[in-house]
Amino acid sequence: MSDEQNNENNESEGGAENPSEQSDLQPTIDNLEETLGDSNDLTAVYNVPVTISAVLGRATLPVSQLLKLGRGAVVELDRRVGESVDIFVNNRLVARGEVVIVDERLGITMTEIIKSDR
Repeated sequence: MSDEQNNENNESEGGAENPSEQSDLQPTIDNLEETLGDSNDLTAVYNVPVTISAVLGRATLPVSQLLKLGRGAVVELDRRVGESVDIFVNNRLVARGEVVIVDERLGITMTEIIKSDR
């Protein structure tokens, strides 16, 4: 098949010639309002589920040390007591906050909203 036929097939199937072109067409959270119009049109996405994660801290261990961990083992994290936790929405850092107790469950109070660079 010639390159010209390939391009015609891609265009007729709605595909992009390469994946980076296709990703440019996808709306991001930052330009969602611009993409959809005024804020009243955003109601279409209000029920889309997102995953929220609160990260207390991180640690890096060699596999050999990881394999030695057992019940009662303590892994030291990179955060100090009282430091803010990172809040991610769909694996994207959006805020920082403090851990709180809500009806005997853990919760997060948002203390800082992270501005997006995109």
